[in-house]
Amino acid sequence: MNVVKPLPSIAAGRRHTVGLKSDGTVTAVGDNKYGQCDVSGWRDMVAVAAGNVHMATNTGNAHTIGLKSDGTVAAVGWNKHGQSI
Repeated sequence: MNVVKPLPSIAAGRRHTVGLKSDGTVTAVGDNKYGQCDVSGWRDMVAVAAGNVHMATNTGNAHTIGLKSDGTVAAVGWNKHGQSI
């Protein structure tokens, strides 16, 4: 079985920043008004993204998503349009 080790990376949201560490854990700092920094329990992640301000209202704002090594997705933060389900 091949084990995929994530490459450390960062993602910038509207008012928060998320970091993926090489061990698959995630850290976040910044505005946590909608819970977009509540990633302390995230493990086995291979990618992260942070919602930002876009012209279309349903594309995201103040949320964080992560892709796990098993292919499932975790999401936290602002959920006005269902982006954190």
